[in-house]
Amino acid sequence: MYSAHIIVSSNQESASLWEFVDKNLPLHRAPVIESLRLDLYFVEPENIKRWVEISVSRNVRELEVSYNSNTKNTFPGSFYTCASLVILKLRFVNVMDVPSTGCLLSLKTLDLEHVKYHQESLQRLLSMCPVLEELSVNLGDANYDTVREFTIIVPSLRSLSFLTPNYWPLDGYVIDTPSLEYFKLEDWNDREHYAEIRNMPKLKEAYVDVVSFDLKSLIRSITSIKRLTICSEDDVSGDGFVFKHLEHLKLCACKKDSSTLLGQLLQVSPNLRVLNICVIEVSSTSATAKYNRLLKDVTKPNTPGSV
Repeated sequence: MYSAHIIVSSNQESASLWEFVDKNLPLHRAPVIESLRLDLYFVEPENIKRWVEISVSRNVRELEVSYNSNTKNTFPGSFYTCASLVILKLRFVNVMDVPSTGCLLSLKTLDLEHVKYHQESLQRLLSMCPVLEELSVNLGDANYDTVREFTIIVPSLRSLSFLTPNYWPLDGYVIDTPSLEYFKLEDWNDREHYAEIRNMPKLKEAYVDVVSFDLKSLIRSITSIKRLTICSEDDVSGDGFVFKHLEHLKLCACKKDSSTLLGQLLQVSPNLRVLNICVIEVSSTSATAKYNRLLKDVTKPNTPGSV
């Protein structure tokens, strides 16, 4: 028994490439497609759907799809019952049509970047993943007019990374993840919104980079951590919490009130062993920067496709 790793990538229109994949992918003899990567722009949605359906029939274990389309039906029905899928990474695709029933029985890693959905479709997708351990959500531009509030409730989740950009019209969100061990929150949204973060008794490490945020509501849920990286200018004094287990603290000094926050955290961290004061640079892969770079790649001429 042998498996295959397949990459189909092109940022320009290429009918010959689509025809080649259509003709040859069904002929591939590997009983298992270990990984399939589709990094495409100028291709019909039906092509994407057909290639994903073939990969599902070959027990695909890792699937990565980067495809910018407003079409709702990007994936075939069989995709939502794929028992072999372990890793799923989606960029720019539309998952507004997630069915009410389905099960991704083996899925452990889910990466959603600039994926377009609404609250119901996101929750449906998450509810299909009974053993999901790692989730990354980058809201980006795709959901600007479709999602204003949402909920992430995943009992099995061990790692969560969540990013919301500063220009997004967000009402708020709820995160309930009782098995979480690592939490990365980048809430750059400067509009007033609620954030209900609860039930994280097993959390060991947190990365918090927030702009306009009620930090106390978060702190109350992460007092079990041993490692904390934080960038904020919010006041956390007077709430009675203590970081009994905190040993490593990394604090970004880019805010005007960073020294005040540092003093407050030192007072409530009796077992702190390592303190790192630095300036955390804004990631070059932030929502807007990455989106603009990808658009430039799409319009770049004379870039050969590959299979």
